[in-house]
Amino acid sequence: MITVTHTSGRTRPDTEPPSGPPAGRRAKGAGNGLGGRFFNGFSHLFLAVWAIMVVYPLLWVVMSALKTDSEVIREPLSLIPDALQWDNFVRAWTAGIDSFFLNTLLVLVFSVSLTMLLGSMAAYALARYEFRGNRLIYWMFLSGLTLPIYLAAVPLFKGVYNTGVSLPLLGPNKHLMLILVYVAWSLSFTIFFMHSFFRTLPDSIAEAAQVDGASHTRTFFSVMLPMAKPGLISIGIFNVLGQWNQWYLPTLLMQSVAGEPKHQVIAQGLIELSVNQGYKSDWSGLFAGVTMAMLPVLIVYIVFQRQVQSGLTAGVGK
Repeated sequence: MITVTHTSGRTRPDTEPPSGPPAGRRAKGAGNGLGGRFFNGFSHLFLAVWAIMVVYPLLWVVMSALKTDSEVIREPLSLIPDALQWDNFVRAWTAGIDSFFLNTLLVLVFSVSLTMLLGSMAAYALARYEFRGNRLIYWMFLSGLTLPIYLAAVPLFKGVYNTGVSLPLLGPNKHLMLILVYVAWSLSFTIFFMHSFFRTLPDSIAEAAQVDGASHTRTFFSVMLPMAKPGLISIGIFNVLGQWNQWYLPTLLMQSVAGEPKHQVIAQGLIELSVNQGYKSDWSGLFAGVTMAMLPVLIVYIVFQRQVQSGLTAGVGK
């Protein structure tokens, strides 16, 4: 409703203020909406291109494992073979992949278990207890993340060789030594990850357990460690992936020796198969071996992907 009042001979409309934002603000908001839609479209396009770049090589490897050698050479980028050659997997398995698989599983079962146990215990002590030298020990562990493994190759090999002179079970070409080296190599990141996770857990639960008479060890294994399950699963997957795909350390410490049984792991064994073929290239068999080597880690990640995501975001959510 509009009313007219007379003040000093002038008329002034008395109107109700508009309910919407000013025109300039509406225009600015419309511009932001257009920019937001453009950014969303660009991000979706980028993610689609990234997904293709990741999925296509994996699919190419799997489909190449089902081709013949002539098809691999004649049409290397084709994803559709003329006929599925399942015997490629049998040939790759009998060529030595079976022993490489068993060696890798043997090493990973013990190395990942020891890494998770020692890493979580050290991270818990550094995160929950204050003592002299706490930060110094923590930063000493983190310094391992800054040292490339290639710089430690010569002293590491010499140390393993000298240890093997007095302790044959810990010498070169021994799975036990490779397990210990894997544990030492993975402890830095494990402690770094679990240290941040343990700091997010509430102190009241640990204090309540100790009031009830639980020791520090009982509190850790029965109370705090189960609460850290998402973090344990996440760092466990990372350790499995890193140690499964490790090639340099096995090549350095597990060298093949004439007259001795082969102890190579899967990544090292695939390289050796390709080298030993010489001029007789079995490309389809190699692709089959690579497919069998990558399928276990893909299955592990797909099965535990929700736990990995929850473990990575647990510290932020808390």
